[in-house]
Amino acid sequence: MSQSLTDFSDLIRSVQESAVHLEMRDTYGVENEIEGFAAWKQGRRLDPEDRGSWWRPWLDLVQEVTAKGVVIRRARIVSEPVSDYIAFEHSGTFTNLAAGEQIRWLPRRSASDLALPGNDFWLFDGRLVQFNVFDGVGRWVHTDQTEDPAAVDLCASAFEAVWERAIPHEKYVV
Repeated sequence: MSQSLTDFSDLIRSVQESAVHLEMRDTYGVENEIEGFAAWKQGRRLDPEDRGSWWRPWLDLVQEVTAKGVVIRRARIVSEPVSDYIAFEHSGTFTNLAAGEQIRWLPRRSASDLALPGNDFWLFDGRLVQFNVFDGVGRWVHTDQTEDPAAVDLCASAFEAVWERAIPHEKYVV
């Protein structure tokens, strides 16, 4: 299934209670981050005091949805030492927090005994799973959605197990 940003925005706006997101890759090659990642590798860092330089449409959407009382949580399972990409993500996570997301990090070695799905996912209101499928170099390939109770249960329990063990962003040092 192909999905546009508009489709995803409509989907997340339809959430009534919660949206959780589990990321399990050490690198992503998504197009809208390539330029920022390259600049970060050259030493550019976002300035928390210059909101205009880093605020973007995703953050508007998160702020809009969380203002309605929807809880958005994101957990990232990462190898250590972290990859350059994860260090890049970590350095910019303050922007997600400013918009209203809650974010935690779980070292991969602490996830060895957890049952996890094969792909990153979003779980909306505990009823709809959206799997994000990436290729070997981290480029987004397609999206699969399901309301299958077994998939929903797996993703819900996997996310909660990760969340319980994970380290809040403010305490996780890369």
